[in-house]
Amino acid sequence: MRARVLSSTLGAEEGKAVAEIHKCPLCGRAATTRYRPFCTKRCADLDLGRWLKGSYVIPGPELEEDEDGIAMSEKNGSGNGQA
Repeated sequence: MRARVLSSTLGAEEGKAVAEIHKCPLCGRAATTRYRPFCTKRCADLDLGRWLKGSYVIPGPELEEDEDGIAMSEKNGSGNGQA
């Protein structure tokens, strides 16, 4: 039987892996393997809902809009994957 070290972090004694405890980013409880990085399906779903509502935003330059409220880059075709 061969043992594998799953963690790359080694303790003070060489060859002994240190268990890393990952915490849920929403509630702070210990994360589970099934819903990692979250602790439960509830926390995972709450995070997904925040992304879908636009609560999380990646900063970038503001887009200019025309009189119809459409971003100029979308109207010119550069925002939809066309070259």
